[in-house]
Amino acid sequence: MSRLASLLPCAAAALTLGACSGGAKVRPYPEPTVEVLLARITATTEQVTSFYADDTLMDYWMNDERVKGTVAIMGTTGAKVRVNALSPAGGDVLSDLACDGERFVFVDNTRNCYQTGPCSRDTVAAMFRIALAPDELMRLAIGGTPIIAGATGTVTWDGKAGRETLALTGDGGRTQTIVLDAKDGRADVIMSEVKDGAGALEWRIDNTGFSTMKDASGMARRVPDKSRFRSAGGDKADLLVEWNERQLGLALEDDKFQREVPANLPVCQ
Repeated sequence: MSRLASLLPCAAAALTLGACSGGAKVRPYPEPTVEVLLARITATTEQVTSFYADDTLMDYWMNDERVKGTVAIMGTTGAKVRVNALSPAGGDVLSDLACDGERFVFVDNTRNCYQTGPCSRDTVAAMFRIALAPDELMRLAIGGTPIIAGATGTVTWDGKAGRETLALTGDGGRTQTIVLDAKDGRADVIMSEVKDGAGALEWRIDNTGFSTMKDASGMARRVPDKSRFRSAGGDKADLLVEWNERQLGLALEDDKFQREVPANLPVCQ
């Protein structure tokens, strides 16, 4: 066979696949709509209403110092979350955050003080400097992402990365970019970023190493192995997470998200 003839199969493949090796490729499935992809994303967050992880490794800011240690965390829909940051030197609780759906209590044992207030984006920020509402944290922890209100937009295919990119615009001019691995019917959120109407970052998450696990009902779920959270606030507003073991869809009693303020403890300044 001549050299030219030997190249013909590659040339034909390049017309349909983009190239014989490397380069851009066409979708290996029919082009999805924005609505289809958003439905995939929201399906998990609608079906999985709780999570628990007691051996999570986090790298975060605490009192202007970078801390890396084990964190026990759990949450349910309805703005309920409980987080214990454990000392790297042992099992002592450095800080405890409890949000019962209405109010939060944060106890900082390193400074012997507390904060309290309504459950809001300030709740998670009290501990990790990441401005996320409890339900937003819940969605991100189970491998999903919050979707901005009033979202409409477009979907484009990144042939080199093999990813779908959603460019969304919502109420108040807010925007959201979501990068997905959508093959085999998946909705693995590789990246999700939200900006306000002025174009300033509200928050962003990047996920790597997706794997499949089963929830309490036996359903297979796709979850990230590692995540990086960022929010407005500069270099000291990021959080690195190695999730390790997680349990999804557990029944978690309300009292697990309640915390009394210790007597005679001052308010954190």
